[in-house]
Amino acid sequence: MTGYVHSFETFGTVDGPGIRFVVFMQGCPMRCKYCHNPDTWVMNVGKEYKPEELAKEVLKYKSYLTGGVTVSGGEPLVQIGFVTELFRLLKKENIHTALDTSGVTFNPADEECVLRHKELLCYTDLVLLDIKHIDGEKHKEITGHGNENILAFARFLSDSGTTMWIRHVLVPDLTDDDESLKKLKNFINGLKTVQKTEVLPYHTMGERKYEKLGRAYPLKGVLPPAKERVENARKILTINDNTI
Repeated sequence: MTGYVHSFETFGTVDGPGIRFVVFMQGCPMRCKYCHNPDTWVMNVGKEYKPEELAKEVLKYKSYLTGGVTVSGGEPLVQIGFVTELFRLLKKENIHTALDTSGVTFNPADEECVLRHKELLCYTDLVLLDIKHIDGEKHKEITGHGNENILAFARFLSDSGTTMWIRHVLVPDLTDDDESLKKLKNFINGLKTVQKTEVLPYHTMGERKYEKLGRAYPLKGVLPPAKERVENARKILTINDNTI
């Protein structure tokens, strides 16, 4: 078994608790308008690793990884078998594992798909679940996909007892309206294992990547949200006063 890896960060501090080794997997089925990693979209390219090889790379840094390992993307679950095996190896070394995902690959109607995700959760300590928008049509407008399976994945994580951090990227005039934020909060309130929420302000750092790839930037001219709007969203989405 091999996996396609875009890159990794050896001193990550924003993708889960503590200092973490962050793996960015290659490939993603979604096309989020505000994506800052469009170079991770294409499937089956990048550097190939066997799970054992990548685990060995992680272990070089074990002495100062106060947090653990986070696998991100792209969408890491397009390579779910690889991620599962990597996490299994890391848990043998008592390393905390976190998964940064949109949950888009989950299909509750597909029994084999559910079983694959169940197996993964056996070796997963934390899921950073990025909910792009609570409204299905707006979610499709933003990403090219509806959110039915994503919300189902959130419920699946909750029913499985898996700790979650809910992430929401705040984009002016796209994901930042009080009614939608309140609906998202109501949905989160129905989940049993959400430890905290994170509001991630939109930024334009990915614009240069689109230029290098010869693609038009979908949100050209859109500025990051005002500080007041970020604080408003955090206030609405706060879980037990633990929201970052």
